[in-house]
Amino acid sequence: MTGIERIAKERERQTSVEGWTTLHDDSHIHAEMALAAACYASPIPIRARLRVPVSCGCRSAECEHTLGFSERDKWVDPWPWDKSWDKRGKHDRIRQLEIAGALVAAEIDRLQREKL
Repeated sequence: MTGIERIAKERERQTSVEGWTTLHDDSHIHAEMALAAACYASPIPIRARLRVPVSCGCRSAECEHTLGFSERDKWVDPWPWDKSWDKRGKHDRIRQLEIAGALVAAEIDRLQREKL
């Protein structure tokens, strides 16, 4: 089976077994499906760096206390949904990519419907 066939089969499974209808997909207006796809597609765990603001009393927004990496920076998993929906560790690499591809296809379809 080719990659595209695997992705199409997974997308069909997502709709028929999981019940992720177009109506459901259309509720993900903040690109959550694309972000989940990126998480699944990454060959290593990915993390997002978040800046935690520090109230230091400086007048400059770019003061020395907030520049660069420090203990005030936090690294988080960008997984967009509740952890109970995260199945990345459950699947082998090919299966992860099938899921990622199907999520990308769902996001493309959602964006196309949004333009109508």
